[in-house]
Amino acid sequence: MLATLVEEPFSKAEWAFEEKYDGVRILAYKEGETVSLISRNGIDRTDRYPAIAEAIAKLAPSTLAVDGEVVVFDPQKVSHFQLLQQGRGRPQYVVFDCLHYDGRDLRDEPLSARREALELAVKSAPSPIVLAARMASHGLAAFQDATERKLEGVVGKNLSSRYTEGRTTEWLKVKVHQEDEFVIGGFTEPAGSRHYFGALLLGLYAGDQLRYVGKVGSGFDQKTLRALHGKFQRLIRNDSPFSAGVDERAATFVSPKLVAQISFTEWTKEGKLRHPVYLGLRDDKDPRDVGGKA
Repeated sequence: MLATLVEEPFSKAEWAFEEKYDGVRILAYKEGETVSLISRNGIDRTDRYPAIAEAIAKLAPSTLAVDGEVVVFDPQKVSHFQLLQQGRGRPQYVVFDCLHYDGRDLRDEPLSARREALELAVKSAPSPIVLAARMASHGLAAFQDATERKLEGVVGKNLSSRYTEGRTTEWLKVKVHQEDEFVIGGFTEPAGSRHYFGALLLGLYAGDQLRYVGKVGSGFDQKTLRALHGKFQRLIRNDSPFSAGVDERAATFVSPKLVAQISFTEWTKEGKLRHPVYLGLRDDKDPRDVGGKA
């Protein structure tokens, strides 16, 4: 179940508000002693997060399915995708929904009932399982708190909503700062003392067309430059994947198979990113699902 992005903070009666976490979405399944951790695009990540799988296995219900986000927190308890992607810190699993509990399919139950089941399932959960904390019941107060704490944003959820697959307006998210996923469609030649490449060429899908939204040249260390350049070698192509021309004389184009997490200050009037910074690759996202303002 995926939240819909809205531009402004809001408040609604009979809605709950939670912190928007900056990590990797994971569904955890427990059947007896068998545990599976599955990413949003259906990849098994059990081996990547063994401590989380072991903790799920220790929970009391014999069968269980919970929804959550694998994150790494900084010392101020703010999650950052970059910390998780770079392996800087201990991954924790923040759980916020329960789909199945001890033989009961809860997807048609209201969120309020699913939350009760979730709290029961994880009330004595061993670390690194964390129950998603509810924020202020008034959405504007929750957003103000998120702004002061420099969180990624807030997710509002209708307490009567059922759990349905796909994008929904029963869950709404509003971001405190600008950070999103973009498709990599090419790179530029390095200049000065930099090696491997200069900047990444970024795009967003609008229907079947990949719209160019600018380039990012900051946020890379030498290790990251080398690793990304290695991934690009099997993707290089002669023609541009973008729907319109890219004004970069020294551009090398690649097939749009990789997704990057980017922070930025704002969108320009021309629909380009201002002051973008590379944060990491997203291997849990399908490039065709990466679309938005362009």
